[in-house]
Amino acid sequence: MALTITPPGRRLVGRVAPPGSKSITNRALLLAALARGESRITGALKSDDTRHMADALRAMGVTVAEPDATGFVVTGTGALRAPPGPLFLGNAGTATRFLTAAAALADGPVVLTGDAHMQKRPIAPLVTALGALGVEASAPTGCPPVTVQGSGGFAGEAVTVDAGLSSQYVSALLMLAACGAKPVRVSLAGDAIGARGYIDLTVAAMRRFGATVAQEGSAAWVVQPGGYRAADLHVEPDASAATYLWAAEVLTGGAIDLGTQDFTQPDAQAQALIRLFPHLPAVIEGSQMQDAVPTLAALAAFNATPVRFTGIANLRVKECDRVAAMATELARLAPGLAREEGDDLVVTPQPRESFRPARIETYGDHRIAMSMALAGLVVPGVTILEPGCVAKTYPDYWRDLESLGVAIQPESALAI
Repeated sequence: MALTITPPGRRLVGRVAPPGSKSITNRALLLAALARGESRITGALKSDDTRHMADALRAMGVTVAEPDATGFVVTGTGALRAPPGPLFLGNAGTATRFLTAAAALADGPVVLTGDAHMQKRPIAPLVTALGALGVEASAPTGCPPVTVQGSGGFAGEAVTVDAGLSSQYVSALLMLAACGAKPVRVSLAGDAIGARGYIDLTVAAMRRFGATVAQEGSAAWVVQPGGYRAADLHVEPDASAATYLWAAEVLTGGAIDLGTQDFTQPDAQAQALIRLFPHLPAVIEGSQMQDAVPTLAALAAFNATPVRFTGIANLRVKECDRVAAMATELARLAPGLAREEGDDLVVTPQPRESFRPARIETYGDHRIAMSMALAGLVVPGVTILEPGCVAKTYPDYWRDLESLGVAIQPESALAI
């Protein structure tokens, strides 16, 4: 299936409620599962990624009910059961990394695997760190599948992790650490870390569920023992999803009300940059708002001047190589529009008459699909292939664009 977008030719005006934060939802699900008692999570995201997390927790003996479209009720016992078979987690990075650490608490072996994309995403630094805590874990390829020999706990009191590829390794260890018998110190190997703000999200969620966490300088955290208490948590809207709507607003000179401006997620930093359009900075350092970079790159295609994106090497190990994908797909719209320079992405706006219709490959990556769809608000004939991949984090994306007045037609309908 493919979807073709017709430029609206007018300001997009209306109200759209972005889905709940994927990052917060999956943290809350795991913490509620590790707590004793009943926790209610409201405003949550229901998507492929959170479904994989919820299903995996059910397989590990946790009761996870879904009373409505944005709610979970999680009843935990403070323990996890070894599942009867491998946990299939699709391409959900948060679920895979978080559960790899949590599997140490299970009462037997746990195998975690995913789809072909997930099996190319690195997890070796986390596996190595778990070994330092006395957890027996292996990932022969350095990527999933991972096997963890759960023993109901762990004995280590200190761990150092290389978080250069992903802050999720740190989050996974921090959430596990509260379930130790003694205080646990989690340290960075060097100060490099991808999207440090997500650690703050993790710590805030842990504290909500009763954990005690103290930061030591910029590269270490000490987590006290004691586990988690059941709690209720309302999930804020997803800032990464909001970036597409903010970009759609400025591209069309519109006014889109998201219902909130209060975000604690790192990608919310992109809003200040988006407001500068069509005068985005010449250089945008994207390491601390990685999921917003594809949105900003699509916006840069229509900027007044060229934009170089730096600090984005980690985008090469996301759901796809997003640096290469954005360079390739933007260039389909106009020759010379985008190129890779080392790990940088350089977007050089072209005369409007040089743009042309294009069939956009999404590489099964929701962020490529959603960001490149923004170009279709300006350029006639932009067709998004595999549009269903947005279900990973924003199942209603196409419907929400249509609600603002964007005409989106399935390719089959165009052929009739």
